[in-house]
Amino acid sequence: MELRHLRYFVAVAELGSVSRAAETLFIAQPPLSMQIKQLEEELGVPLLLRYARGVRLTAAGTVFLEQAKDLLARAERAKQMARQQDNVAAGLARIGYVPSAGHTVMPRLVRRLRSIHPECEIVVREMVTQQQSQALQDSEIDIGLLRPPITSNRLTITSELSDPFCLAIPDGHALTGTGPIDLRSAAQEIFVGFTRHHGPDFYDQTLGLCTDVGFSPNLRYEASTLYGVLDLVSAGLGVGIVPASSSTLSPTGFGLRLLNRPTRAGCLALAQSRGDPNPMLSTLSKLTSAVFDELGTEMRQRVAGMT
Repeated sequence: MELRHLRYFVAVAELGSVSRAAETLFIAQPPLSMQIKQLEEELGVPLLLRYARGVRLTAAGTVFLEQAKDLLARAERAKQMARQQDNVAAGLARIGYVPSAGHTVMPRLVRRLRSIHPECEIVVREMVTQQQSQALQDSEIDIGLLRPPITSNRLTITSELSDPFCLAIPDGHALTGTGPIDLRSAAQEIFVGFTRHHGPDFYDQTLGLCTDVGFSPNLRYEASTLYGVLDLVSAGLGVGIVPASSSTLSPTGFGLRLLNRPTRAGCLALAQSRGDPNPMLSTLSKLTSAVFDELGTEMRQRVAGMT
């Protein structure tokens, strides 16, 4: 079995037609049909059902298609890495990150990576968790800083930072205080939150925290960044649910209180594709773990006054 067999099969399967695949691949139809037939004979199972106007996948073909695409992606990734670098220091690091990690994890991670590998090309992309999951599988990014869960078994989480939810409260507000707060006490408050299209996973989690305890939040103001949410809370426009890592930003005009027995756990995680050959991944994983440890220590010190 050769990679060309996999490419031919994927093209036929995705286009649903041998003739259309032949046009796309710039080869004649009879040789393409023969290559697919040879692949089926080698595997010992039929992959396609042939009809007068196209083809359809068999059950075996459906399973094989996913594996074939995975193998092709890995091969392409290995080729790219061979071309782009001959050592770690001159490598490439493509990092995806959720908006809530943009002000906390990313600056520290990039600075540390620059200090160790100044010649490394760094590409960063703000992406929600679902986008990162797909980008990792498509070899478009090397690591993802995201908020679990992830559902693909082609990905693995190598490091996590516990980042519990807090209620951000404007200074002088009636809910200001110390110690954990029952979220139900904010049921009648105006809420500030992340714009849904900018952070749908975080938006859904924070909305779920409220509905889980019996109320739908009056979400009147939205912002696209963590700083934006905190600025609106500082302005006295409402309260907001934010991660505890917000405490490391040292903003003013509001206080943070941990949620008492939250129904959803807050967490940031480093995810990558299983078996990715990029030699930079080991460095990225170690640096991210160090940043997570550092942020965790700072959070515990600053959140201690809230417990």
